[in-house]
Amino acid sequence: MDIVTNASPTACQIAAFAVNALKLEVLTWPKPGLVSHVDSGSHHDMNATTLLASAQALRPYFAELFDAAMADAPLHKLQSIGRFAEKSMLIATCGVNTHRGAVFTVGLLCAAAGRILRRGKPIVAGSLGATVRKCWGEAISSGPRAAQSHGVEMSQRYSAGGARAEAADGFPHIYQVGLPALRAGRSMASNDANAARVQTCFALIADLQDTNLLYRGGPSGLCFAQSSARSFLVAGGVSQKHWRRRAAAIHSSFVARQLSPGGSADLLAATLLVDVLEMPRMSCTPSISQEFAITAYKGSPS
Repeated sequence: MDIVTNASPTACQIAAFAVNALKLEVLTWPKPGLVSHVDSGSHHDMNATTLLASAQALRPYFAELFDAAMADAPLHKLQSIGRFAEKSMLIATCGVNTHRGAVFTVGLLCAAAGRILRRGKPIVAGSLGATVRKCWGEAISSGPRAAQSHGVEMSQRYSAGGARAEAADGFPHIYQVGLPALRAGRSMASNDANAARVQTCFALIADLQDTNLLYRGGPSGLCFAQSSARSFLVAGGVSQKHWRRRAAAIHSSFVARQLSPGGSADLLAATLLVDVLEMPRMSCTPSISQEFAITAYKGSPS
């Protein structure tokens, strides 16, 4: 399969939103254990440059997923596009798995947008997750599992739902945790988009049974991560004085334990994508808004 060169205008716009969401996730700081533009967190094989290059390499495949769903493609066709996206990612990163989970999660949301607009309907609140659940949920749940996947291994060992269950259920953590936290964060710290994203990230870590945390730290690592995130939220989240200093300290504690909540990072990006696509002003031909433009936040503990 060749890289897309003739995607529809709307597909290109949806793909641009998806790539921006991935880039905004990278540019969020402090995020416990995760790569950002400030440092590499608990990762020794990647940095922000790696992740940004990976996100850019995925752009044509997000467009292709949208167009495939517009053409009513079945799940196995979407999965085939996803496999080519992973290959492109690995080429861009010299073999580092940066966004495999995001290819699945964000890719399905791009496909859902195509399926909705195929019917001439607008993308409205709740529609992306509901479309994934209705159109592909059963096939996702009952289909063959990916070989040599840490997420699958952790799901089987600890009976954790993982990314497949999250998608099959219509992404409940996006709608019940991510979006409410993002909007609360905006209220807590007006004119600070980074703070709102940090609030969202901590909320997701606190609630998600993250298979990446289970893989790196087992049940005790997951428990530590969740309790640390909850303590930050209970103390006031990004509304508390010196919140960056406290968040950065939690980040350091994750790095010391080599914990990285990759599932939460994927859902943070997915939440940002759903937020912009399901905004009331969004039409069938969305354009990149200034509100969603990429700006690097050079944060430091205060």
